[in-house]
Amino acid sequence: MTHIRTVEGPRGSYGVRLARADEAAVLAHHRASMFRDMREVDDQGAAIIANASTDRLASLIEAREYFGFLAEFEGQVVGGGGVWLRPLLPRPGTLQGSSEAYVLNVYTEREHRRTGVARAIMESIVDWSRGQGVARITLHASKEGGPLYESLGFEVSNEMRLKLI
Repeated sequence: MTHIRTVEGPRGSYGVRLARADEAAVLAHHRASMFRDMREVDDQGAAIIANASTDRLASLIEAREYFGFLAEFEGQVVGGGGVWLRPLLPRPGTLQGSSEAYVLNVYTEREHRRTGVARAIMESIVDWSRGQGVARITLHASKEGGPLYESLGFEVSNEMRLKLI
């Protein structure tokens, strides 16, 4: 598959490409591992999340609502992230309406962290979103990811959350 971005890391070249629907299990693994590494679930919870996410992600990719980005090193997937496109109603700045790219599931395998993989994934997502005419990109940052996102121009917003379950 064609890489949409190639970066040089301390170990060699990393390529970032779009994921196919048949790679949903890899994307689900990243999602589950992200929550496990943030200590929001244990290994059993991560396995449940991975299993429950695979079919949903495949369906969203096929519907062209979710776009997965995979980072590869020497032919192996070592990280990834995703964009869930959501419609925006007309609002100041986009009076005709537009779309929002909600970034989620950004994850790098432990042995490839601090090599530029997450930055390459996020730069790919930002460039891709710009090319799609997306009005804005939003995400929820972990403590570890916050500095990266801020260095890419993301700003902390006034979002609030109410957990119902």
